[in-house]
Amino acid sequence: MNKDAVIEALSKVPYPGFNRDIVSFGLVRDVSVENGKASVALTITTTDQRVPGILKAAVDEAVGAVPGISQVETMVAVSQPKAQSPGPAGAGGGASQNKIPGVKHTVAIASGKGGVGKSTFTVNLACALDQILRERKLHNAVGIMDCDLYGPSVPLMIGINGQPHVDGEMIVPLENFGIRVMSMGFLIDPETPVIWRGPMVAKTISQFTQNVAWGDLEIMVIDLPPGTGDAQLSLSQTIALDGAVVVTTPQAAAWNVARRGAMMFEKVNVPILGVAENMSYLDDPSNGNRTYLFGQGGGQKTAKALGTQLLGQVPLFEEIREGGDNGIPVVIGSPRSEAAKVFRSIAENLLATLD
Repeated sequence: MNKDAVIEALSKVPYPGFNRDIVSFGLVRDVSVENGKASVALTITTTDQRVPGILKAAVDEAVGAVPGISQVETMVAVSQPKAQSPGPAGAGGGASQNKIPGVKHTVAIASGKGGVGKSTFTVNLACALDQILRERKLHNAVGIMDCDLYGPSVPLMIGINGQPHVDGEMIVPLENFGIRVMSMGFLIDPETPVIWRGPMVAKTISQFTQNVAWGDLEIMVIDLPPGTGDAQLSLSQTIALDGAVVVTTPQAAAWNVARRGAMMFEKVNVPILGVAENMSYLDDPSNGNRTYLFGQGGGQKTAKALGTQLLGQVPLFEEIREGGDNGIPVVIGSPRSEAAKVFRSIAENLLATLD
């Protein structure tokens, strides 16, 4: 029971600079208790010389307060990360500088909260990027990695229904409209919920990056779930991202959360490439009036707070929703529409930033 109490105390010790504790980060290698003496072994990967001392002091204090513990011995083993990255990436083993073989650029699409239309944005952005790159004579240009494992919606929105086949040890991604796609939605029954803890999420994302035959791609767009959880941390630890695009809607409830969530990428040395504001306004075609259903300025405020650019504003267009429901993104189904032009503009701004 003393050992359980010690582990419980350790679960209250946060990693320096973060709210997440050292137990859930997987930093606690061993715990033993004998005759009132608790021995705790930690393994961390960091370049910050202050972190081991901070952690040792915090562990000594937390475990020392456990009833029945009279002596605490804390050992912190430190190794250098492959990338000079503080925080959870360093904590969990170091953010890798590995690129996905054959993929030139990798860009994560993130949001602080759900319901901002991030997956819809991801699919249309990917299609717009593909059109622009093909005009530049770059074929097999774009892929989508759907890392929203709990609620994968990319297959529906891009019109793919099937299962990928396996070639040797590699999974061959499915393809539509020239976009190569890998998603948990291809691997599970539509009626079966994904009920996984962090290690399974990390393992799946690792497989998506290392065991999928993506081929040669100019850019990989990665659709992330909302927030700053296991998927985001695992991705930043597994591959070297070129950057992240933050999607928000105009209202304060969305952009405040988006701003805080985006700061996670800064802590793991992933650049913020820009902010995209979705559901910005509604145009009335009968009189030309513009209605701001969710307020104004959220995207610009988010970009300013993060010290980055506003890539563009996507209005409320019914054809965007229809395209997602029908599996034909508006950029593909109505390439001359105002909605498609907005996504093209954002894609051009993003490519200019990457270039």
